[in-house]
Amino acid sequence: MAVVRARTSDINLLARLLRAEAEGEGTRGMQLVGNVGINRIRANCSDFKGLRTIPQMVYQPHAFEAVQKGYFYQAARESEKRLARRAVNGERYWPGKFSLWYFRPPGDCPSTWYDQPLVARYKLHCFYEPKAETCENIYNTF
Repeated sequence: MAVVRARTSDINLLARLLRAEAEGEGTRGMQLVGNVGINRIRANCSDFKGLRTIPQMVYQPHAFEAVQKGYFYQAARESEKRLARRAVNGERYWPGKFSLWYFRPPGDCPSTWYDQPLVARYKLHCFYEPKAETCENIYNTF
């Protein structure tokens, strides 16, 4: 059962984001990007207050660098659509399980990002989970 509302166009949009942001990180890397995106919709805290839909999350200003690149605008493949549906259905993996941020630094992961602690690195991306006082709701979404 879906944890966020998603039409076919939303699944396609999320699938394109997964590929554009993390194709080089493999299936699990793309799943982690999906986890972060769905968490942002469900958490309703920090920089993500008021996000309720996949398009709002994907096109939030300054949220994802990939939306500025041509690769993002290519059609989603069925394999990425399956991963997007899994994210929408609430399938989550560590270190993306409660993370609201990730990024790919040129070197080591900083210990904090936007004042939130590092959870772990997955391949080239660092994942950051909010402190409870910043976003208690992220721990109550599932």
